[in-house]
Amino acid sequence: MPDQVNEIPPRSGTAFRLTEGQILTVIDPQGMQVADLLAFNAQDLDEVISSGRTLDYAETIRLTTGHALYSNRSRVMLEIIDDMVGVHDFLLTPCSVDTFLHFYPDEPVHRGCFGNLAETLEPYGVAADRIPVAFNCFMNVPIDSETGKLSVLPPLSKAGDHIRFRARMDLVIGLTACSAFASNGGSFKPIHYRVDGDS
Repeated sequence: MPDQVNEIPPRSGTAFRLTEGQILTVIDPQGMQVADLLAFNAQDLDEVISSGRTLDYAETIRLTTGHALYSNRSRVMLEIIDDMVGVHDFLLTPCSVDTFLHFYPDEPVHRGCFGNLAETLEPYGVAADRIPVAFNCFMNVPIDSETGKLSVLPPLSKAGDHIRFRARMDLVIGLTACSAFASNGGSFKPIHYRVDGDS
């Protein structure tokens, strides 16, 4: 039987272990909400999810069902096995205090996904300086084909949409309900996730 669905409250995060073969389902329960995802090798925290390796091997920035998320050592950490949205981001870094100062100078400063990830991963031995670019589930970052300019638009995810991953090694996972205004269409909502046994 699957484990229960867990909720990450708006603008917060969590961390947990995921063993090889387990399935992680990240769910957007209300729609238009980003979840930043990090993965570290549970046996060696110096091995971490890598945007550069993943995008290089996939030869696309549009990662979806059938693609793998690679580590900095070119090993598969997670496989995307089911994706209801098909639009995610693996270019932009987790939002932080500096993000808010840069992009939202008239809004209250928030520690963002970076701060939330740093706090929740610290008990697992992950220091803040080890936090890389996250796989941003449901984040919509189109690129202008002529100028190369990045835009951050509201997610295309609808209420109940999900993306599902299979762990290819024992992992420490960091996961958030993103805190940035533009990333989530201007409002902040929870993220749900579920961990199922080997299948």
